[in-house]
Amino acid sequence: MNKNILIVEDEEDILALVHYNLSRDGFEVTTATTGEDGVEQARKEHPDLMILDLMLPGMDGLEVCETLKKDRELRDIPIVMLTAKGEESDIVKGLEMGAADYVTKPFSPKVLLARVKAVLRRYEQGDETEHVPTDAVIERHGLVIHPGRNEVLVDGRSVDLTYTEFRVLHFLASRPGWVFTRYQIVNAVRGEDYSVTDRAVDVQIVGLRRKLGNFGHCIETVRGVGYRFKD
Repeated sequence: MNKNILIVEDEEDILALVHYNLSRDGFEVTTATTGEDGVEQARKEHPDLMILDLMLPGMDGLEVCETLKKDRELRDIPIVMLTAKGEESDIVKGLEMGAADYVTKPFSPKVLLARVKAVLRRYEQGDETEHVPTDAVIERHGLVIHPGRNEVLVDGRSVDLTYTEFRVLHFLASRPGWVFTRYQIVNAVRGEDYSVTDRAVDVQIVGLRRKLGNFGHCIETVRGVGYRFKD
């Protein structure tokens, strides 16, 4: 059965472009041009994924995202945000609310399609953000992370990491390709009550990259948003 994608976009040319490319690739497509209609369509269709423009008339994209994530029936719908350049703060807010990914305008339809497929693939595997086994050994092309032993090996060589560095690396590496804000990283590593600045997260990343040597490039900076482990 083909996946159903709900596009919420008020610009007709972009809506038509995205609709055409998704349909051509075999997806069933539903559309909405306002935030209110998008929420209504989501309740009616319960799509497999929503492509959501943040700049919408009336109820904007962030409000739509927040509404869906607070609804027990709709909160599991993965959301890919469409954003204009310069909306970095909105991207961060959307990711912290639970959006799965984002694409900035202007964008390549091929890139958007690839992002959509990647998000669907991850959710089909059980929503990695919630269900990654905490004791599973992670192996990434010569990099081995062993949670049970609190051990990291690079090409067979043990790497001496601090407790926090290990937690940050394990969190990112267990969800390759996912972009996380500094706030999300802090919450995952230390919990919501742990007081730390964005700069402290950056320092942990710098230390990790240095200690991982040639594997340091696997931790990518997503400018204005946060970090991800290269998929």
